[in-house]
Amino acid sequence: MGLQYRRVILKVSGEMLGEGDDSFAPARFRYLIQEIQAALQLGARLGIVVGGGNVFRGRNVQHLGIHRVTGDAMGMLGTVINALALADLLEQAGVPASVLAAREVEALVPRYHPEKAREALEAGRVVLLAGGTGNPFFTTDTAAALRAAELQADAVLKATKVRGVFTGDPETDPSARFLPELTFQEMIERRLRVVDLTAATLLLEARIPLVVFALLEPGTLVRVLQGERVGTLVKP
Repeated sequence: MGLQYRRVILKVSGEMLGEGDDSFAPARFRYLIQEIQAALQLGARLGIVVGGGNVFRGRNVQHLGIHRVTGDAMGMLGTVINALALADLLEQAGVPASVLAAREVEALVPRYHPEKAREALEAGRVVLLAGGTGNPFFTTDTAAALRAAELQADAVLKATKVRGVFTGDPETDPSARFLPELTFQEMIERRLRVVDLTAATLLLEARIPLVVFALLEPGTLVRVLQGERVGTLVKP
């Protein structure tokens, strides 16, 4: 079966890399690498925007009076830590990987440039896109949408712990209904917290679809890439 989405941006939250009290869960990293390997074997080109929530969250230092801009900068460094960890483990598994950061972290990570990222993707390398957008007040969802537009991705795939998009929070609202498909306009009008408004607007204008799915179900990444109806499809 061929690929419906060949060049994609995969958004992985920092929480997906940890489990319980372990910020860096070996089993989670091994599982993610296996899913990535399976996708590459089909010819997919993967750019991965990784969050930093397992390392640092701004609200963790709000009680100290640290300014939001400083807290966001600390969060960006958290994404760099995760990207370096994942890239190293990918390389050890025989998967070529590059880390590019929105802001240069001297002597550790080269700065992101669209052309450099495109070349790495077409060479078959997994490109870890760290540092968010490089600016405070923007989420890594917005970073994923921005990179998708810049790199002309076929889709943004948002990996979560739940099946997809629901009318409410399925963990607290037993009446929440699963939505297999909707448009960005519907998502915005119904105030569904799938991605932030900036990310939704970017994807809408670039006409790039968003697929929200449960990454922790084995084989789902490949199924999504092949166009199977897995999770929720948000269409332009």
